[in-house]
Amino acid sequence: MRRLVLAAFILVTLAGPAVAGESVRVGMDKMLFMPRTLTIKPGTTVEWVNDEKRTSHSVLFEKEGLPESDRLFPGESWKRTFDKSGVYPYRCGPHPEMTGVIEVTK
Repeated sequence: MRRLVLAAFILVTLAGPAVAGESVRVGMDKMLFMPRTLTIKPGTTVEWVNDEKRTSHSVLFEKEGLPESDRLFPGESWKRTFDKSGVYPYRCGPHPEMTGVIEVTK
């Protein structure tokens, strides 16, 4: 599993920004979002997947004032489509030290 997560991280990192209309995966494992920073094009859907074995997480865009996602238990996911350029910091609701950033660029 670690190799699969590492391979996905390398693929996303080397591939550069995602193309509009695509779906991109962000894993949640070992109290980290992977990748921690993701650069995408407008119209891209990001799917957060909890890869932990025992811990629940959520996705919270606090600065935007959006409601927190439901708690994601192992194997569950949540999606959001980003239509506007900008920088979108987020965190895990129950684990505030677990942070990430979505950068949407044209």
